[in-house]
Amino acid sequence: MRLWRRASGALKDKNSIIAANLARRASYRHPDLEAAVIKATNHDESSLDYKNAQRVYAWIRTSPAYLKPFLWALSMRLEKTRDWVVAIKGLMLLHGVFCCRIPAVKQIARLPFDLSDFNDGHSRPVKTWGINIFIRAYFAYLDQKSMMLSMEYQDQRQRQRRTWEEQSPPLVHDLVKLQQLQGLLDMLLQLKPQSYSMLVGLIREAMDCIIIEIFDIYSKICHGIARVLVRVYSASGKLEAAMALKVLQKATVQGESLILYFEFCRGFGLMKESEFPKVERIPEEDFEELERIINGVTHRRKMDESCEVEDKAMTAMETRSVDERLVSSRNLKTVITDKWEEKRVERVR
Repeated sequence: MRLWRRASGALKDKNSIIAANLARRASYRHPDLEAAVIKATNHDESSLDYKNAQRVYAWIRTSPAYLKPFLWALSMRLEKTRDWVVAIKGLMLLHGVFCCRIPAVKQIARLPFDLSDFNDGHSRPVKTWGINIFIRAYFAYLDQKSMMLSMEYQDQRQRQRRTWEEQSPPLVHDLVKLQQLQGLLDMLLQLKPQSYSMLVGLIREAMDCIIIEIFDIYSKICHGIARVLVRVYSASGKLEAAMALKVLQKATVQGESLILYFEFCRGFGLMKESEFPKVERIPEEDFEELERIINGVTHRRKMDESCEVEDKAMTAMETRSVDERLVSSRNLKTVITDKWEEKRVERVR
């Protein structure tokens, strides 16, 4: 059965490549690129064809004009397939395109294909149910990431049209972006083998991509939190402080989830303990500081106003004292008064 499936898959790949080579060039079709996509996503369970995958990446880096024919070829490939091997390889290939970090990739928005209901049609469900779940979750993550990249691109273009003073993103914008990154991390943490039977070579390769992506997203979240907190403490209102507090609370929960996820991967032999990234612990002082900002803004304003009234009263009293001394000492040619320093009110942070 397995041998028949392998032979059938190889025959399908060969026919698809022949059809691609016979196709006429158009704005959305590039025969050579299409053939490379087919070869990179062949039916061989052993591993991704990295040689042809690199050819695809080289084309896309060369010119953004190759992105449209790539997406067309990949969409045609994945929309027709009912083979989990082709589906996973197609998602891994697209994941690599996102890592190319070229501006054109940020304009994709929603993915032009749908694997949210994918089911393998060549094996018994009892063998592929875990793989089906994995493919659906992988597709959902890449689709959401593509949407987030598209929104970032549109926001950058809008800021470029503004004046220099307005180009710096507001604090709320950075907090929303952090929340979106945390949402992506939640989706990534759902991507894992459901059973030991899934631990074939191709799934291990896909998990390597997922783990690297987790490292990248988590690093962005940590750096983003550090930058945001500085701005929140320096000048912010209740809204920004409340959003920052939610981000910190979510980061604490995700830190615990990351530890469990890495332990799970270690148990499945997907990574070593020495490869675990350091999970940052957020100090309690940061939570307390944000809570003080949320609950103490109005209170601090009242304290400032009270201190201002007190200062005015003290100034009036001291001025009056000086006048009395001047009257009592009118026979003197020189009047010496005590200098006093205005009281400084230390703002409660």
